[in-house]
Amino acid sequence: MSIDLRAFVKAYDVRGTVPDQLNVDVVWALGAAFAEVVAQAEGASTVVVGHDMRPSSPELVEALAAGITARGVDVVLIGLASTDGLYYASGALDMPGAMFTASHNPARYNGIKLCRAGARPVGQDSGLDRIRDVAQGHLDAGRSGFDGPHGRVSHRDVLADYAGFLRSLVDLSGSRPLQVVVDAANGMGGLTVPAVLGTAAGLPELPLRVEEMYFELDGTFPNHEANPLEPKNLVDLQAAVREHGADIGIAFDGDADRCFVVDERGEPVSPSAITAMIAAREIAREVAAGRSAADVRVVHNAITSAAVPEIIAEHGAQPVRGRVGHSFVKAQMSEHDAVFGGEHSAHYYFRDFFFADTGMLAAMHVLAALGETPAPLSEVMAPYDRYPASGEINSTVDDAAAVAADVRAWVEQRSTVEIDELDGMTVTHREDDGEPMWWFNLRPSNTEPLLRLNVEAADEATMTQIRDEVLARVRA
Repeated sequence: MSIDLRAFVKAYDVRGTVPDQLNVDVVWALGAAFAEVVAQAEGASTVVVGHDMRPSSPELVEALAAGITARGVDVVLIGLASTDGLYYASGALDMPGAMFTASHNPARYNGIKLCRAGARPVGQDSGLDRIRDVAQGHLDAGRSGFDGPHGRVSHRDVLADYAGFLRSLVDLSGSRPLQVVVDAANGMGGLTVPAVLGTAAGLPELPLRVEEMYFELDGTFPNHEANPLEPKNLVDLQAAVREHGADIGIAFDGDADRCFVVDERGEPVSPSAITAMIAAREIAREVAAGRSAADVRVVHNAITSAAVPEIIAEHGAQPVRGRVGHSFVKAQMSEHDAVFGGEHSAHYYFRDFFFADTGMLAAMHVLAALGETPAPLSEVMAPYDRYPASGEINSTVDDAAAVAADVRAWVEQRSTVEIDELDGMTVTHREDDGEPMWWFNLRPSNTEPLLRLNVEAADEATMTQIRDEVLARVRA
């Protein structure tokens, strides 16, 4: 019985378990389809491919390369890389790219993030569905009909170039000395942090003393899951920051395209606050270069704090609100020529990094902001963290659409709310009649029978009240 690719080719990328979903035959078919639908259709003669440290990655890379070259397209293998390292290669080499990673998922998973030349996104609305359908045809038919000229496979190391490029975007040489604890979670940060923040790529030494945690590349994740948004996965980092009296702690996910920050007290810093802070820095840089702030745009998704668009507007720039997910954010970044974009999930996107997301560049911005002042990180970030928030709360439901409809019917009884459906359902109450501001977003998961709830309010009591009222409806 043929594998149904619709089960694990999703809105943003390919992600499934190995080998029952992702195996060499499936990946070969996806490679052939990617060559046809993206590379050949856009006149690209070569695809660049990287992979993370998962045990299954090398074999799957070989299968993808075989599928791509079977269509007469060449492949450049960059070996072990972070996802933003692959994006750098795609942008700098102007080639379509494929990155093997399942990010923070357990070791039994793997996946593929695809992009067009210049690190332009490939998602549900930008070609991934077509790749899936063509690959399904190849998978069902087998490897017959691929007897034409084959492409070639070559190897290239881009780590030093990637590190140098990031160093050119944020200058840390003038920072005050900082003690930094970094938790790489046995993921690709263990490769990229020494190259970018250290001297592994032959770069000048920075005024940073980096305490390394779990830098050994190990796709079985022996110490903790590589998902820094889960509080349990920050415990070791928080303890180490306190123990060392460090200025800051930074945690990366498995493929190092996301970073999470804790302050000098070991307290987590909201990704929305990081988004607002970097937005302010990027707006100021554009203005210093002679651009009118009114012409600067910053993208944020529908789940980020209300403080994010407020702060962008306060700095004279234009906030652009969009859907959750890297392919959607990248498309909006490109459409609006936005200088920066941020998500509540700790994905940060930069115009000067091919409109792609990079956890390392975001971490460098935080280090630069901290290094420019004698104040501790908690004080540096305080102006950007304005409202109490629930964080993302997941609820397992049998019928997500029916539950969401019930919640909508309940909130529509309130005359003081606005409802939009840009991404799930966002319900907003503006402050009036003595009731403080609050909003919540309820949206279905793309991959699981879950509803995801995010709540924010002007004060803790109101946030708790709205959170509990909505959850009571969702879980009834």
